[in-house]
Amino acid sequence: MMRHLRITVDGRVFDVVVEDVTESGAYTPAPIPAPVAHAPVAAPRPAPAPVAPPPAAAPAPAAAPAAPAAKGAGPSGGADDRLAPLAGVVLEVSVKVGDKVDVDDQVVVLEAMKMKTVIGAHKAGTITGIHVKDGDAVDADQPLVTIS
Repeated sequence: MMRHLRITVDGRVFDVVVEDVTESGAYTPAPIPAPVAHAPVAAPRPAPAPVAPPPAAAPAPAAAPAAPAAKGAGPSGGADDRLAPLAGVVLEVSVKVGDKVDVDDQVVVLEAMKMKTVIGAHKAGTITGIHVKDGDAVDADQPLVTIS
């Protein structure tokens, strides 16, 4: 059965033809199955490893003298060291040993992710050590310069 209808939407008039496809004329939507949530399946736990008896206590070896740290290797933790705040590449060392600096004076310029980061002095004093050179790759918390 075909029906001709005139519909007005937002002031515009449309002539439409609607075809009734059921014999009774009632629209019956197709049922849509509800989504099913599947519970995650836990992987079987491996059997616990057998516990070995503790080894017999061996005498403690004599303490070896501490080896000096390699220049620029790892964090120093010294209050006089200006540490790198982030990993990057040294673009410029702006000071030399013996230079006097004030707080926030530029001492090193780092590049990280194509961004330049100016590293300032953390305290006023004299540069007593430089631990990096232009082009060096540095890690976060690595000493850059020492200020006394």
